[in-house]
Parts: sequence; C-alpha cells; structure tokens
Amino acid sequence: MQLDIITPENKVYSGEVEVVNLPGSDGSFGILKDHAPIISTLKEGEIKVVENGSEKSFPIKGGVVEVNNNKIIVLAE
Repeated sequence: MQLDIITPENKVYSGEVEVVNLPGSDGSFGILKDHAPIISTLKEGEIKVVENGSEKSFPIKGGVVEVNNNKIIVLAE
C-alpha cells in the first residue's frame, strides 16, 4: 500500500507499507492491503506504520485520512 502523511509544512512520510494503525476519533483502527474505501477524522495520538517488518511512529495532533485502492493519504497537524 502507498502511504503519504502530509502536514501543513511538508510531506512527513511517503512509501510502501504493510500495516497502518491510526488514532481515529471514535477509536484506533488498522488498515491492511485491500481495505474498503474510507474517510475518517483523526484525534491526537500516534500513527504507527509497519514497513518491511520494522515499525515507525509519527505523532499527530489530529487530521483526516482517506483510503482508496490501496492508497492512504493522511492530512495531519
């Protein structure tokens, strides 16, 4: 899956990932390959990304996520 994490200042991350865990407004949720299309708001927390077996974390203050056709776009503060 292609993941892009974008803030008002710059693009924080862009790359191929295996799993993404997000702090949704109604609770945390994960995204795997072939996830159904979704748009959701995000609350303050950490985006956790698994890339080639290693985990990376990105703290956010909130934002939105769109998932469609194995492409994930996060607009975050």
